[in-house]
Formats: sequence, structure tokens, C-alpha cells
Amino acid sequence: MSSLSLFQRIVVRCGLTSCRSMKKQPVKIMVTGAAGQIGYALVPMIARGVMLGSDQPVILHLLDIPPAAEALNGVKMELIDAAFPLLKGVVATTNVEEACGGVNIAIMVGGFRRKEGTERKDVMSKNVSIYKAQASALEQYAAANCKVLVVANPANTNALILKEFAPSIPAKNITCLTRLDHNRALGGIAQRLNIHVSDVKNVIIWGNHSSTQYPDASHATVITQAGEKSVKELIADDKWLHDEFISFVQQRGAAIIKARKLSSALSAASAACDHIHDWVLGTPKGTWTSMGVYSDGSYGVPPGLIYSFPVTCNKGEWSIVQGLRIDEPSRAGMDATAKELIEEKTLAYSFLD
Repeated sequence: MSSLSLFQRIVVRCGLTSCRSMKKQPVKIMVTGAAGQIGYALVPMIARGVMLGSDQPVILHLLDIPPAAEALNGVKMELIDAAFPLLKGVVATTNVEEACGGVNIAIMVGGFRRKEGTERKDVMSKNVSIYKAQASALEQYAAANCKVLVVANPANTNALILKEFAPSIPAKNITCLTRLDHNRALGGIAQRLNIHVSDVKNVIIWGNHSSTQYPDASHATVITQAGEKSVKELIADDKWLHDEFISFVQQRGAAIIKARKLSSALSAASAACDHIHDWVLGTPKGTWTSMGVYSDGSYGVPPGLIYSFPVTCNKGEWSIVQGLRIDEPSRAGMDATAKELIEEKTLAYSFLD
């Protein structure tokens, strides 16, 4: 500690910070679509340490399209005004090359959203163009071993396009967000059992971040005073688990739009923090999460898709949980969502010719 100034030593003794946080190099984190609703909710969470911990300094690279430049600058102004101790710099830009420069983590929130009357193929075509360009910029300008999380829908297929056009980024470093669905599943079970959500673990979201996703509670457990018990045993209602629970998770986003007149923002931002936090810092022992990752053929899922699996994380690497028993209803649900992803992939690749 002798290398620290007198002031720094006093601060450390008072418990206001730590030697470790002073010595850590800032992590550069890019957020695209940063002037939008999710971005506005997400960036203060990152700056406060929710994503990477209370001792990890960060530099934020905020990217949005030129029409949003003024709003983006407003976000930067608010971040400065909030005086976050961990925030060591903010770059706000509409230039994708500048935004990607040296970033260690890229959170891809920006994309072309489907509006009323917009054809699915038009949404896919525009997102293919966006993610092809952003992938090329990441390929050229991001730090080596950059970790990428795609949030913008269609998240799985956008991530797949990004992978195709950023070949130097390892396939294991490109993921998409299904943690929001995972968290919704945890919350739905907790509400049903009238318990705290932190007592529920090991739900699974299989497949696509869409209404075909397969939320699976068959391996989920609850921590009780008597030890862990299965969710299936505690709920004791197969109809609820196979019908209402699955529908609840699949349709939760639509229900929030109906209630707010706007899509999920706070919960999506929180889930993005959870995703990166567990990926970088690790999942608790005996607990898994759900991540959209590049399929290696596990559980009969066709290789070459970005598909949501149960994963554990350790030392910055994820691994698919192996050996889980798959019953017939689960198999059918997993195959149905894989079929949709194959169709999405075919459509997306048709715009690359």
C-alpha cells in the first residue's frame, strides 16, 4: 500500500474503496442504441457496477444513429452529472468505428424494430445490413477476445449474422440475450409459490428469444429450510407447468407492451447486466443460467444456430450443462423453436447473396 498517496490510504482505511479497484484497469464497454429506452436504463447500471462489480472501473462507448445524436449527447451529459465513481470516461458517437475502438465488451441493443404493417422479411433484411456492418467494425477495431451480447431482435439471428462477419472473434464470444426470459421464468415460479425469487434456480429457456421459446421448469428447484426441492413437486400442478407457465413466459413481453404501451426496458437492461455479470464473474456453484450460444449439437440441436441452452460460467467461459433428461413434451418444444431458428437463418442468409 506504500505506493498509494496519503489520501488514498485514508480512503481505503475508511472503507470507501479498495486498493484492488484503484489498480484495476478500466474495461471498455460499448452499448449500441444507447439513446433508446433500454440503453438509457442500461448505462447507469453499468456505471454503478451492477454489471462487472463494485470494484471494476469502466469506460462507456455509446453508439446510436445520427438522428439520435442530440439525445445521445444528453445521455452522456446525465452520466457525467451522476458522478459515478467507477465511470472513467464516456464516448458518445454516431461513428461505428470510433464506438468499437478497443472495446472489451459489446452490448448490441440497437437494431431495426418491427412496426405495425412492417413485413418480417423487411425487418430481417434491415437487421442483416446493420449487423453485417457492425460486425465488420468489431472485427477491425474491437479488442482481442471481445465479448459480444446481442439484445436487439431477432436476437439469435442477429447474433448469427454478426458471427459470420466477425470471423476473428471466437464463436464462444458471441451470445444473445435470453436471460430476460430466464428471469421472467424465475419470477413466475416465485409468484406462484409465494416465495422470494432468489430461492428459485435452474429454470431453462431453450431456443429462440421469441414466442416459440421453450421455458422448462422440469429441472428447476427451490431452496427451502429442509433443503432443495423440485419445483414440480412443490407446485404439484402439471397443467400449470405445461400450459400457463410456458404461456406466461412466452407472452410476458407482449403483456408489458399492453400495460406500458412500450416494450420492456428496465427488465431487459437488468437482464443484460445479469448475462454479462455471470459470464465474466461466474455462475454460483450448482446454478445455471440461460444464454443464447452457438450450438455444438448438444441435445440434438442442429449445429450452426445461436440457440438458448442452460449454461454454467467460470473464468469468463460458458459451458453447456450436459446430461439433463429431456422428456417428450420438452423435446417437442425444443424442436419447434429450433425449426423457427432454421427458418430465420434461411431468410437472413437470403439477403447475403
